[in-house]
Amino acid sequence: MTMQPQPTGTAGETSLSTDPAAETSPGTPSPGGAPTITGRSPGRAAWDRIKRDRVSMAALVISVLFILVAIFASFIAKLGGWGPITTDGKAINPDTGNYPYGTLGGISAHHLLGVEPGTGYDLFARIVYGLRTSLLVGFASAVLSIVVGVIVGLAAGYFGGWIDSLLSRIMDLMLAFPQLLFIIALTPVLQNSLQTNIHGGTNENLRLLILVLCISAFAWAYTARIVRGQALSLREREFVDAARIMGAGWTHILFKQLLPNLWAPILISFALAVPQNITTEAALSYLGVGVVPPNPDWGALLTDASQYALQDPAYLFIPGILLLVLVLSLNLLGDGVRDALDPRANRS
Repeated sequence: MTMQPQPTGTAGETSLSTDPAAETSPGTPSPGGAPTITGRSPGRAAWDRIKRDRVSMAALVISVLFILVAIFASFIAKLGGWGPITTDGKAINPDTGNYPYGTLGGISAHHLLGVEPGTGYDLFARIVYGLRTSLLVGFASAVLSIVVGVIVGLAAGYFGGWIDSLLSRIMDLMLAFPQLLFIIALTPVLQNSLQTNIHGGTNENLRLLILVLCISAFAWAYTARIVRGQALSLREREFVDAARIMGAGWTHILFKQLLPNLWAPILISFALAVPQNITTEAALSYLGVGVVPPNPDWGALLTDASQYALQDPAYLFIPGILLLVLVLSLNLLGDGVRDALDPRANRS
């Protein structure tokens, strides 16, 4: 009979962690009266830990709520009756420099979060559509950077030798770059050198693509460094040796043997990369090299709002607080996922 190499710690096996709660759970009592012990997969054990953590569950609920709002942005904006670039001339006072009528930036039954000074755009619609932009860039750049980082990290950790030395030096070089400064310098150059639309400006979808590529280009090295360290340890395990003896190729070992055992650090890296990328995108738009008005984006909203901070503070605080809540909830969720997937974490 031919023996098949079996990776350890995959999602389909019983957890081998030192945390008893991650390994077993009481089942149906046996005929003798003693309860049977049912094994749980690492994924199920991690989910049980997250459910017991109130902070992580609250962060998960808030994050899912933001994601649902972004997905159904078109429908939700219609509830307010205004589009993201629809001007309401009756909501701003031309005698005061087009500031909103009323208090708190013109909040009323017609404009749930008020209107923008000068333009008369509905702030609720702008925020809802801007959330879609921020989450799209954040998740897309996180996925791309994770994919590149996993491939590079696996190759460096498994092959070793000159391949590991070369890839490690590239990682060190990318980590040494001041990320935000280089993205600020690089993004306008790429936008101006690529195809422009009929109005002479860069197509908005192309601008978003460039943002995703630039953020990912400087973010993959963090994941690659983590995956490389894990792969260096796993390549000496018995199931990898068994795969080599049976004649398995390097692609099979990398993606069928090593990769399934790395899902925990990969998931943690992704969960922590999303809020960081959202913050980077907002900063780039705030500095004028990201999404360009009148296209809605939270960073661009904060840029415009900074001009009216004294006259209309609600215009600054509303998108600013929402951005804080979004990034904070995603960060807390990432911390919760990291703690849930680490069986050696100190939990009360």
